Amino acid sequence: MKSVTFAILPLAGTALTAPLTTARYTRNEARPTERHRTIPPLSATDGQQLHLNATKKVEYSSNWAGAVLIGTGYTKVTGTFTVPTPSIPSGGESNEEYCASAWVGIDGDTCTTSILQTGVDFCVQGSSVSYDAWYEWYPDYAYDFSGIAISAGDIITVTVDASSSSAGTATVENVSTGQTVTHSFSGETDKLCEYNAEWIVEDFESNGSLVPFADFGTVTFSDATATDDSSTIGPSDATILDIEQNNEVLTSVSVSGNEVTISYE
Repeated sequence: MKSVTFAILPLAGTALTAPLTTARYTRNEARPTERHRTIPPLSATDGQQLHLNATKKVEYSSNWAGAVLIGTGYTKVTGTFTVPTPSIPSGGESNEEYCASAWVGIDGDTCTTSILQTGVDFCVQGSSVSYDAWYEWYPDYAYDFSGIAISAGDIITVTVDASSSSAGTATVENVSTGQTVTHSFSGETDKLCEYNAEWIVEDFESNGSLVPFADFGTVTFSDATATDDSSTIGPSDATILDIEQNNEVLTSVSVSGNEVTISYE
């Protein structure tokens, strides 16, 4: 696993009016043993890794909701969304922290070795809401960007761009504020296959288990495109994933043109 140098700025990537909650601050301080980590989609039926089939258009996962293109040669994925205001789900506890994450990525399903991805976490605990922008080359952990602030209602463009199977960039642009941050990867030992392009809202893992899932309202990825062997394509042929937990479907996903809409039900 590579060595990564990063700075911990407690308010970086956080709405200025909503400081990090104690639980989230503790998780970030405890890196890398307790922090955001994406894991591949898990079957809502048996908890095993879910391997999608491009001929089946809807699947159910315990942790991924969104659209996944299955093919070859995906080298770039991008999408733009408005940052939601997360809320505690019906029946939730006010003293518990609930989170979700919106991201774009390359690989992670039919390719099991790695995922190049970047996105934004949104969390709520009581009346406190926090946001973090991050990048990740799975199976390493996610790392927070510094130098970017995110608030509810901001328009965010997220992009991953693979220059090879072991190198690439992850970029988060806050269109509303003009701030842009980029991380470059190189020499990664866990190689991309370039088989999948994804636009996802995730119930991510922290400290070995999925975090309590926030009611995120609706996240719509607009201008959602992928580069496939030098041509640009949209998500119209993607397989849809909905999150199902405890026999209850929690999301509703639709694809129209170059938009992927993911709603909490």
